Amino acid sequence: MAIRDKIRDKAQPQLQPGEQVQAVFPGQTQSQWLILAGYIFFFILNSYRCVVVTDRRIVVFDSGKFAQANPSKILYEAPRTTRLGPPGGLWHKVSFPSEDLRVHKRFHKDIEQADAQAGAAAA
Repeated sequence: MAIRDKIRDKAQPQLQPGEQVQAVFPGQTQSQWLILAGYIFFFILNSYRCVVVTDRRIVVFDSGKFAQANPSKILYEAPRTTRLGPPGGLWHKVSFPSEDLRVHKRFHKDIEQADAQAGAAAA
């Protein structure tokens, strides 16, 4: 099962009734460059997050220290009109009020998809 499918399936029970998932992607709280200081520091300081974009809101789940696709509890929400991109580089930084998330290039198309649907919803 693909990582996007795992996130979608595990997050669905925590969403509001009738809420439609539009995009999902994992992120991490620390810069990948922290690994240069040592793997121990990275694993102590880093946490993984799952971002679930729905037709109503953007929900950020805690995914723990070791799993990218294990949304366990809702940490915070953002309005659906929030722009997440445009993504660029190998790691794109998405800024939320409480923290910044780094999203790998593999998931940039999900950010673009979420932003495109946010624009369509606002219009």
